[in-house]
Amino acid sequence: MKLLRVGTAGAERPALLDAEGVLRDLSGIVPDIDGALLADDVALGRIRAAVEAGELPALDAAGLRVGPPLARIGKIVCIGLNYHDHATETGAEPPSEPVIFFKAADTVVGPTDTVLVPRGSVKTDWEVELAIVIGRTARYLGSHEEALAHVGGYAVSHDVSEREFQIERGGTWDKGKNCETFNPFGPWLVTSDEVPDPQALGLKLWVNGELKQDGNTSDQIFSVAEVVRYVSQFMTLYPGDVINTGTPAGVALGQPEPKPFLRAGDVVELEIEGLGKQRQQLKDA
Repeated sequence: MKLLRVGTAGAERPALLDAEGVLRDLSGIVPDIDGALLADDVALGRIRAAVEAGELPALDAAGLRVGPPLARIGKIVCIGLNYHDHATETGAEPPSEPVIFFKAADTVVGPTDTVLVPRGSVKTDWEVELAIVIGRTARYLGSHEEALAHVGGYAVSHDVSEREFQIERGGTWDKGKNCETFNPFGPWLVTSDEVPDPQALGLKLWVNGELKQDGNTSDQIFSVAEVVRYVSQFMTLYPGDVINTGTPAGVALGQPEPKPFLRAGDVVELEIEGLGKQRQQLKDA
């Protein structure tokens, strides 16, 4: 299923995109799309039954904002340097274990919402990423099969980054990752049954119409299953938690000088095969 949330920021309603591309209202069946829903097989079954029975009313999508497809995100765990080609372009050694950092849940915005260039920023960068959405509580998972069984779904995530804040200002990466609007998310939360192989997804990103990133999750150093298994050894993952799994080559940081970092007025478009597209225009904060 392709689950999403539509409406003005803070007042989104749950919806579903059916096989014919028609937007359907879920508000009569479930209160929202969140971790509680993903962990509730009965509620998910009601949605599937309503779809099959043709009982869901259509929504007029014209002019309707698409918000983040997941409400009340618990935590966003991020995996750094997780593509062979991205590690190469940045001059980094491929890590022997996953590199973990965090983004605050309040960085999340909708897939077409404005992204703000932070005040004083000179190195705002783009990163298209596959996001894992956890569907079952995960702790100390013992196998890749067990890890994948705890995945509720997948989505497109834009891990916007400010490289000077991240790398040159001391401390951890978090200062360059947690500026407001720095995690556009969606448009859909695609349930895991529709993604039989998360290691075979193409990812692309364009800046002002120019293709910058063109990768595939098959190039990940640590697979989706390994990431979930590994992270569960260090923290409990709950339904509604998100894991951003890293970005392929083609970011501004890896380009020759002068590096084409983002500025107000730029337009970024990104997509992941089967998971939908995003488009953001940048403005100054």
